[in-house]
Amino acid sequence: MLHIPILRRGQAYRSMDVVRVPHHRTREPYVEISQANVGLIRRDLLQAGEAHAILAKFTTDELLAICARAAGHFANDALPLGDAPQRPEDYVEQVSATTGLPFVMCRANMKKVQHVLAEMRSVLAGLTRRLDLRVLDEGYGDAGGQAMSFFPRASALGVVLPSNSPGVHSLWAPAIALKMPLVLKPGSAEPWTPWRIAQALMMAGCPAEAFCYYPTDHAGAGEILRQCGRGIFFGDSVSMRAWERDPRIELHGPGYSKVVLADDTVDDWEKHLDLIAASILNNGGRSCVNASGVWVTRHGDKIAEALAARLAKIAPRPADDPEAQIAPFADASVARRISRMIDDGFDEPGVRDLTAAARAAGRVAEFEGCTYLLPTIVRCESPAHPLANREFLFPFASVVQVPQEQLPEALGPSLVVSAITADQKLIRRLTASPQVGRLNIGAIPTYQIGWDQPHEGNLFDHLYARRAFQQLVGQTSRSVH
Repeated sequence: MLHIPILRRGQAYRSMDVVRVPHHRTREPYVEISQANVGLIRRDLLQAGEAHAILAKFTTDELLAICARAAGHFANDALPLGDAPQRPEDYVEQVSATTGLPFVMCRANMKKVQHVLAEMRSVLAGLTRRLDLRVLDEGYGDAGGQAMSFFPRASALGVVLPSNSPGVHSLWAPAIALKMPLVLKPGSAEPWTPWRIAQALMMAGCPAEAFCYYPTDHAGAGEILRQCGRGIFFGDSVSMRAWERDPRIELHGPGYSKVVLADDTVDDWEKHLDLIAASILNNGGRSCVNASGVWVTRHGDKIAEALAARLAKIAPRPADDPEAQIAPFADASVARRISRMIDDGFDEPGVRDLTAAARAAGRVAEFEGCTYLLPTIVRCESPAHPLANREFLFPFASVVQVPQEQLPEALGPSLVVSAITADQKLIRRLTASPQVGRLNIGAIPTYQIGWDQPHEGNLFDHLYARRAFQQLVGQTSRSVH
């Protein structure tokens, strides 16, 4: 059986305590993963400062070159995995085996991670607002004629990771280029991607001391976030509550992303049906940037019916089918629980499941020993309905009709809003809204990310603080506050 060890400052460590993760289809044990206990994590993190000092010796240009080389290793090369090599095709099959993602989605996410590593200079330009990165090498410098200085807020970044999709790992990868060691707690069903990224970076020349990889339980995850000076936590709205008042922890939860059709475009809604459907379906509906809401000012019934008719045609396919558009749930009980949660929403009037009427089968489907949730479109009569602003780990979206004057306030918190409009008054209101995390103006799908801009939060601001700085040069003084 495959075994994934712990990484302690880049050194593999096999624990007596292991967890066996099953194949999503056969339910037979597929991979054995060493587990790190709280005591081991606590002891190791006492040396986090040493790892930071080692990484700080590299210039930013050197680390960017390492990231570029790592992109090729990650996508193309056999990398160590415990006692065996892991080829790229092995990685795809392994991610699929434990998460249920079809091969085509695993490969698409693999390309996303590769792209971020390869284009890390552009990513950092967006995160730092085009700061001259030599400032991070020297601790201070001149930027646009202004003295500038930054200092790290922590000696390591602790990241508690999810299992829903490999692409999410591209969000923490820039930490290495920003000279910050990583302490990674992988998701229970997706240990593969953070391991492979670390191995690719080490093969490219990054010091091994920069990487700790701790598969662990809830207590171990909490220890990582408490002991690291800065953290990132991926989870649902319930699990995030423990950290929502801690400014050291950046939270990544449900996105509640939306497509908006305004008064000036909604009459041409048929032109945008492909974009809306793709925003809902991309990556099997498993990403926080998938649209879980379609908010329109007119034609709500027609748009919902057309979306439902299109999505109701989608059916499960084998994992290796390049046309696969949905993924099974690794745990069938989770799929059934989600379906019950949706059904409970129908206890309150004012909502219809239009996909249920467009297909003969129910929402839960069995195929080749796997359990799927079939795409679901609901039509909510009011933005206040419990299903109007929900997100689930499959292609689910509510269609809500509201007057334009209620936008954007009625949308609620939204990670991404793709507003298909040229109405300048509405655009100004959207840009002024604190509830819109990422704003796309025009026919841009919600999942289309520009990596030269922060996706959610800003990793540079999370890891570095700007200090007041003055330097006496001759008889003059330059300062920044």
